[in-house]
Amino acid sequence: MSKSRSAALYPLMLDLSGRRTLVVGGGPVAARRAAALADAGARVCVVTPWACEQMWALIDAGKANITLREFAEPDINGAWVVHTATGDRQVDTDVAQACEAARIWCVRADDAKASMAWTPAVVRTGEVTVAVSAGGDPGRAKRVRDAIEHSVDAGTLPLRRHRAPLPGSGWVALVGGGPGNPGLITARGLQLLSAADVVVVDRLAPRDLLDRLDVDVEVIEAGKGPDAHTLTQDQINAVIVERALQGHRVVRLKGGDPFVLGRGGEEVLACGAAGVPVEIVPGVTSAVAAAASGGVPVTHRGLSSQFTVISAHDDVETALADAPASGTLVILMGVGRLQRIVDALVGDARPGSTPVTIVERGTLPDQRVTTGTLDSIVPLASAAHVTSPAVIVVGVVCSLTDVIGSTLTTVSI
Repeated sequence: MSKSRSAALYPLMLDLSGRRTLVVGGGPVAARRAAALADAGARVCVVTPWACEQMWALIDAGKANITLREFAEPDINGAWVVHTATGDRQVDTDVAQACEAARIWCVRADDAKASMAWTPAVVRTGEVTVAVSAGGDPGRAKRVRDAIEHSVDAGTLPLRRHRAPLPGSGWVALVGGGPGNPGLITARGLQLLSAADVVVVDRLAPRDLLDRLDVDVEVIEAGKGPDAHTLTQDQINAVIVERALQGHRVVRLKGGDPFVLGRGGEEVLACGAAGVPVEIVPGVTSAVAAAASGGVPVTHRGLSSQFTVISAHDDVETALADAPASGTLVILMGVGRLQRIVDALVGDARPGSTPVTIVERGTLPDQRVTTGTLDSIVPLASAAHVTSPAVIVVGVVCSLTDVIGSTLTTVSI
């Protein structure tokens, strides 16, 4: 069986920076070809007796030069690539034949089968460019291109480089991984994770995502548990900066959001002081997501129009005293201080009958919800052996936990 024409093609990327190219034609198709050449840095010359609005916009922006007349064979002289899109088959044929004789590659917009070169459908992400050709079927090529682009956006393609990095070409991305379920990380977070050479990971980050990494990606544990730190914050700052300065792409993978009790600001400042490029990728904070997953809306019309997030690792009594009594309280890292929290809250503003919900391992398959009141939650949590990570929610919205929780499900798609 002989090869198809498309199977015998030789794919090639061209650097047209500063090189003369020619577009014959002035309509929308010609304008798109001219714009693509200009984006590639080429010197774009256009020959056409008339031009559409899109073409004039390119000319007015200084991205192309135009000669208003019919095509003449000498127009191809000095051109590295020619596109012809006049809408007149005979003119396109004349242009293609002149280019064939002069050994200049010519792309015909009117007849893919008669053309000697084609423009593929292209996906670009960072340093990666994917070109798709489908044997002269541009609609098919675009559909395949769109599918690849969707996979890039979803972070499911392996974008990591494998050649040795250049010194000083690294970066750091602080990626919020969400409340724990790997499906709740953002698409941008997945993109950057798929390109990472080094991942510095927290204990509460969506760790199932680490299984998708190449085996030679360096994974550095930086988890912080109750009274146990793998790395201090200063050590974390130092390692992400050091690896980036070595030319690596570093993802600091965190649980929740980097700027919600995640010390992301300190890490950004450390990168800035060292001259390391840094990107912040927000994440779904467990302060809201774990509560929602457990059936607690932190705000609800007629019950609460505000919520306050408090870390129990700080001066929790002072923080609780300063919180509005009329809103919802969301307390992170508070299981080990539950009695202190209750003692600080019970009073005239919050009676012992105030509803309380504790959501352990929110959004994960082994999530567990414990409900009670300020008067009862300590013995209930003790009997249930409640452990961290957990989110404690205090307020009248917790009265909805059981009814909302019984309604929630995971839908099939």
